[in-house]
Amino acid sequence: MRNMPAMKPVLLAKVLLLLGTALMLAGCTRGMSDLRDWVAQEKAKRGAPIPPLPVIKTFESFTYNDQDKRDPFSPSPDELNQNNGPRPDEGRAREPLEAYSLDSLRMVGTIGMGATMEALIKDPGGVIHRVHKNEYMGQNYGRITAVSSDHIDLVELVSNGNGGWMERPASIALVAK
Repeated sequence: MRNMPAMKPVLLAKVLLLLGTALMLAGCTRGMSDLRDWVAQEKAKRGAPIPPLPVIKTFESFTYNDQDKRDPFSPSPDELNQNNGPRPDEGRAREPLEAYSLDSLRMVGTIGMGATMEALIKDPGGVIHRVHKNEYMGQNYGRITAVSSDHIDLVELVSNGNGGWMERPASIALVAK
């Protein structure tokens, strides 16, 4: 062995790595006969029976012939007479404060006394408007019903969900400084 030249460590590492890889690959080529046998045994087993589908029951239809009972699928008399309730005045020109929601409007003061009292309302843009009784403000057709020194009372018209309208009271209080 003395006559044999010394291998460089890098070359030695490469040879050992190649030898290890060859041994690992040799272990993987053993065959798959045992796996194929197991798959064949599993395929040969009989599966559990599938239960039959349940029988579908038929339901009898019901016709509403009794005149004393109301058909629940037809409109109620209240829904048929919904035109008798309050309705917004569509022909009226919209007032400037109807462009804003009531939440965004602020009462900042009043002018006058008694029946001629006017409220001062500040819109989101900072503009102050004078309002009187029977004028409109807010996006829900809010009509001013009363102006007092510390608040404004309104009646709004809101949809009732059935195509009609209902009145809802609202108010705006004076903002404390």
